[in-house]
Amino acid sequence: MIGVIHRLFNNLAIRKTLLRLRYGLVLAFIAIVAYFMKPQWWLAAFLVSMFGELIQLWAFASLIKNKELAVRGPYVVTRNPMYLGRFFLIFGLLLLPANVYLLIAYCILYYFYMVNRVEREEQHLRQVLGQRYAEYCLEVNRFWPTLRRLGNKDIGFFDWKRLIRNNGHWNLLLTLIVYAALFAYARYVVAH
Repeated sequence: MIGVIHRLFNNLAIRKTLLRLRYGLVLAFIAIVAYFMKPQWWLAAFLVSMFGELIQLWAFASLIKNKELAVRGPYVVTRNPMYLGRFFLIFGLLLLPANVYLLIAYCILYYFYMVNRVEREEQHLRQVLGQRYAEYCLEVNRFWPTLRRLGNKDIGFFDWKRLIRNNGHWNLLLTLIVYAALFAYARYVVAH
């Protein structure tokens, strides 16, 4: 059964279809969340999502994709901070309907998404970055923060130019717009 799930998450046709439909799917997802949201959960949801967004921004500000090994900023303690941030960003949105089953289902689905996506990405990075990446993998955990590396001087790295080059500012703006729209919806539609 687990093998079938992994094959589904690695199916190229499904991945290409979801990629083509991603904007429509995101809009549908936000509309469904808005429809079922409990307005009293807005602040908690926003804070959890912003925690994830801050991790993502930090990762955006530390990364030069496929050209250099990112060993600064959040990459000091975890190899995949972008996915960790994305987990919390979406988890926050899913708090809005206040449905524990939805949150459990999301955690399971995100686990399979992340494990399979990261495995494909790491194969690519091994080819592009070689031995240095292999050594980095031995030093830094894939997902969970490597706590013994918290004292590393490079952990505080943040480059605004990289953040802009990696479109992190658009990611933040979109997240703020979504939450502003959800706030307005909760205030003017759900409350009346």
